[in-house]
Amino acid sequence: MTNKITTVLFDLDGTLIDTNELIITSYLHTLDKYYPNKYKREDVLPFMGPTLHEAFGTIDPDRVEEMILEYRDFNISNHDNLVREFAGVLETVRTLKEKGYKLGIVTTKRHDVTMKGLRLMNLDAFFEVIVAYDHVSKTKPDPEPIFKALEQLDSTPEETMMVGDNYHDILAGKNAGTVTAGCAWSIKGREYIAKYEPDYILENMADLLPILGE
Repeated sequence: MTNKITTVLFDLDGTLIDTNELIITSYLHTLDKYYPNKYKREDVLPFMGPTLHEAFGTIDPDRVEEMILEYRDFNISNHDNLVREFAGVLETVRTLKEKGYKLGIVTTKRHDVTMKGLRLMNLDAFFEVIVAYDHVSKTKPDPEPIFKALEQLDSTPEETMMVGDNYHDILAGKNAGTVTAGCAWSIKGREYIAKYEPDYILENMADLLPILGE
């Protein structure tokens, strides 16, 4: 690695916290209400990562807002029961914080729900900056959210790594000029994330430490 990395930005869902079951169940609940028995688990996997507006917009552009309301209502009601932790995340993030790294989150989720997940997993104390869906005009893979986070952290793309489990995380990092790391625990599989050619692929979040020289 040419530049010393001082700053690590993380995606939230599927990267720091295991919201996979919550998201899949929320989509299936919503779609079953509008299109009974039409959608199965594998049908909603492509919706993991993009915004709710993008996902529901591909199904019925005229009913996007009401479907989002249905989704969010179910999602919030079932949040704490269905969210799980990923092995190695809490320890790794704590270590990075203790070593003096600047840590931020860049997510396509709304800020209030982001905080709900971070608090549930005891991760809320480690991040100086959170750039959520409601903070930007353009979401990942556009670099705007990353630039916004770096501005607040007083960091440059060259000293930053973007960590995520989905294509838009890796592409956003590349578009912003950061180093990128893909998570092999992506629900879409290691091969999926490898297609987008991140600089590194993590098998466990703890893999970050030797990559960063810790």
